Amino acid sequence: MSELFAVRNLRLCTKDCLCLYVCPTGATDTENSVIDVDRCTGCGQCAAACPSGAIHMVPKVFPAQQEHSALVIAAMSAVLRSKAEAESIAASLPGTLAAAIEKSCQIQAEDLIRESGYMLPQSKNASDFLRQLVASPPSATFPTAAAEKLLHLLAGTGAEPQA
Repeated sequence: MSELFAVRNLRLCTKDCLCLYVCPTGATDTENSVIDVDRCTGCGQCAAACPSGAIHMVPKVFPAQQEHSALVIAAMSAVLRSKAEAESIAASLPGTLAAAIEKSCQIQAEDLIRESGYMLPQSKNASDFLRQLVASPPSATFPTAAAEKLLHLLAGTGAEPQA
């Protein structure tokens, strides 16, 4: 049994379904777009066959989250600002290409935050990052009230988020 399992990014999935034909255990399921983790052996054949790159192999147990230095946080913030600016510019343009660019920038920003460990609600980094955004909003349109509500909900779970 592998220490990996397959996950599908629904935003990328084009429903070409080659994963169905190569999975030796039948763990892939396009009816509900879920990959059955209990049946997945972690062989990676579905990820290799996926023409849209929607399937990735991830570890069953993630390593402890590393601390982020001020330099890393500053670089991430700069990239996120540029993605937000590009998304805003694309949103003001007409046409389907502009809409696709807008969505692409949003997805890239979300992926960047997720890969940096800031979209895990149980993460102390997520709470710290939200507090930082509330204290110093990155733009006039930043949803401060929504961020404050999320912080309140996280605090109401009875446990301080873990690092």
